[in-house]
Amino acid sequence: MTGLVLAKMDGTARGGIVLAVRDELRVPVKLVGTGEGVRDLVPFDPESFARRLVA
Repeated sequence: MTGLVLAKMDGTARGGIVLAVRDELRVPVKLVGTGEGVRDLVPFDPESFARRLVA
């Protein structure tokens, strides 16, 4: 495995688990889903993700 895809990031409770999985598997998060379609997959932005966790 070369990376993780978080299929739907619509809440920090669900999205926060990706950090634990990333640390356990030692692979980067590559994409996150912001909607319901394949076109809604976007590159993972760690800074934006961190801001959402503390907001």
